[in-house]
Amino acid sequence: MDELQKQAHYTDLLRDILPLRYGNAHPKAHVRTYGCQQNVADSEKIKGMLESMGCTLTEEAEEADIILFNTCAVREHAEDRVFGNVGELKALKRKKPSLLIGLCGCMMEQKHIADRIYKSFPYVGLVFGTHVIHRFPEMLYHAVTTGKRLVERGYDDGQIYEGIPMHRDGSFKGWLSIMYGCDNFCTYCIVPHVRGRERSRQPSIVLEEAKAMVQAGYKDITLLGQNVNSYGKGISETASFPSLLKSVSEIDGDFWVRFMTSHPKDASKELIDVIAENPKICNHIHLPFQSGSDRILKQMNRHYDKAKYMEIVNYAKSKIPDLALTSDVIVGFPGETYEDFQQTLDLIREVGFTSLFTFIYSPRVGTPAAKMDDPVPYEEKSRWFSELLKVQEEIAAKRCADMVGKTYRVLVEEQKKEGILCARTQNHIVVEAAGTSDLIGTFQQVEVTEARNWILRGKFL
Repeated sequence: MDELQKQAHYTDLLRDILPLRYGNAHPKAHVRTYGCQQNVADSEKIKGMLESMGCTLTEEAEEADIILFNTCAVREHAEDRVFGNVGELKALKRKKPSLLIGLCGCMMEQKHIADRIYKSFPYVGLVFGTHVIHRFPEMLYHAVTTGKRLVERGYDDGQIYEGIPMHRDGSFKGWLSIMYGCDNFCTYCIVPHVRGRERSRQPSIVLEEAKAMVQAGYKDITLLGQNVNSYGKGISETASFPSLLKSVSEIDGDFWVRFMTSHPKDASKELIDVIAENPKICNHIHLPFQSGSDRILKQMNRHYDKAKYMEIVNYAKSKIPDLALTSDVIVGFPGETYEDFQQTLDLIREVGFTSLFTFIYSPRVGTPAAKMDDPVPYEEKSRWFSELLKVQEEIAAKRCADMVGKTYRVLVEEQKKEGILCARTQNHIVVEAAGTSDLIGTFQQVEVTEARNWILRGKFL
């Protein structure tokens, strides 16, 4: 019996056991996700397995029989939120002793975190890391049938398990993982330690899943990986990310394809050319630069400098009309000076990013940066952070103003409030417009009529 057959066996057992345990033919499960899109994709697998066990999904923790938090370890704030929210579950467990509470994901791959959970939250019955998600049915079975607390972490067999059931959260926007793990070992980043080394899915399998998504009506597909540009390592088929991206874009159907995240050290002109030549590939690149200082980039172990970054940015701008560039920025990396920070602002002004994901440095236990001297006080870093936000707001306001009077093809995503819809352009910019809910999930044309800072308003044509 192979691994997934084994898990299917436990799924069958749970389909009989869970209704007896909870007195409900379809016990309710609540899955809450913290962190990145890869965590969202992992949660979709967990939800798929729960549904295979006969569970129904609920957004309300208070009515659930099984609660799972899928956690993020990238920043301290995300960890603090998890600890706070788990603490609030104590009262629920007291009212409903049969309630099973589980924690999984990146935080649980850190020994000091798993130990703290085990010691401080005795009502948490199941803890497991990112590498054993495929064994969720087996772990849940043992937690339910023995009543004993179970912790599974620290084991990575380097395998990719295909064919796990999946419950996709959206009906027209979806995530498609093409690879897992990271080999870059940036000095500030915990991801390689909790996600493992890079391993890629076979391109034929990725293409089949993409085709199935298009046939199911998905209009916006995002290819996911910690570093999509290094896709292809360790697989039998000859593959590269540009070739995979091109193949996905050639699938029959009316849809857009995006990708994230793209590491600058591996971003190639071939990739830019593929984006420029294929209209289904969105003209948006998320290209994290983290710092504009070459000295700090070297300390971060990023393997590129500002000149290399600007070379690929300028090439992309020359090839892709209406290109949107977004990025990640860390403010206050250990040893960063105000002069280093000013170089970051210079780069932001030079590139003219559509938007930025900005963070004050957060030390992660187990990373080299956590041991570096960090003399600049948090209050000073906060002032730098505010300065950066002001610069980016000015850039975004100008970009929004330049869009007024232009017409864009958009995908209508959601209803913001009665009569007002939010739609997104191919280059990842949101436009609000009056419309009815039947437009959600469809492509439309919208004329931008008004810009308020970085909020755009328009009208459907």
